[in-house]
Amino acid sequence: MSTLTPGADTAPGYRPVRTLPVRVELIRQLKRRRTLVMGLLLAVLPFVLLAAFAIGGKPGGRSSRITLMDTATASGANFAAVALFVSAGFLLVIPVALFCGDTVASEANWSSLRYLLAAPVPRVRLLWSKLVVALGMSLAAMVLLPAVALVAGTAAYGWGPLRIPTGGALEPGVALQRLAVAVAYIFVSQLVTAALAFWLSTRTDAPLGAVGGAVGLTIVGNVLDAVTALGDWRDFLPAHWQFAWADALQPHAEWAGMIQGASVSVAYALVLFALAFRGFARKDVVS
Repeated sequence: MSTLTPGADTAPGYRPVRTLPVRVELIRQLKRRRTLVMGLLLAVLPFVLLAAFAIGGKPGGRSSRITLMDTATASGANFAAVALFVSAGFLLVIPVALFCGDTVASEANWSSLRYLLAAPVPRVRLLWSKLVVALGMSLAAMVLLPAVALVAGTAAYGWGPLRIPTGGALEPGVALQRLAVAVAYIFVSQLVTAALAFWLSTRTDAPLGAVGGAVGLTIVGNVLDAVTALGDWRDFLPAHWQFAWADALQPHAEWAGMIQGASVSVAYALVLFALAFRGFARKDVVS
């Protein structure tokens, strides 16, 4: 379906850049039930962890080696770090895949996509607005979880330094900065999932197909990363670097792993985003 282009044949006052503002798209997405449910689940998770520690007692390993999980009750900062650790591998993948994979496919599923384009909203403008909102909501989801965990953990275990399993501690102010770096890296590392879900969303009318496809391929990446026989080939898998953010929670932060992981993620994401925009520009939208 073609859209109007600026020129003599367009309506007076028509400006493509004013169609489907990001603010309007954001309000539309925030009102959706799946957004509210996902936000509620992420906000509840820290309290589930608190309940688990209250019932099972303080975490402790079976060996003499101390892990990050063993320090969960040391302070609110430690609890927030543990909440990130248990959720970064899979749980935080779900909101990213949901927000980015559902955004275009849901419009097609509702048969409203063609009416948006006939408004007329230029295709690039439509995708751009939806992508900005989807990424913004994904980032908000990643900030919500550790923020709630930090508040809940501080209320339960007190405000104090972030105890490092290998020895030493980070002062509260430094710990907050390092946790912010960790969240930022997790967001960048999830750009692959976001781009894959967004590309699939432009290719199908089934939102669950786009979301499930992105989650499924992310799981496949995790499985392949566990195959040590692949050797150095695993360095090209985004999943191989998903926990590189833990290097920021050290007395002297190590950046090499995060830089390499971010580079791999951004490279894949740019290709997939480009495919999404290119394919949607040529797609025959009938729903």
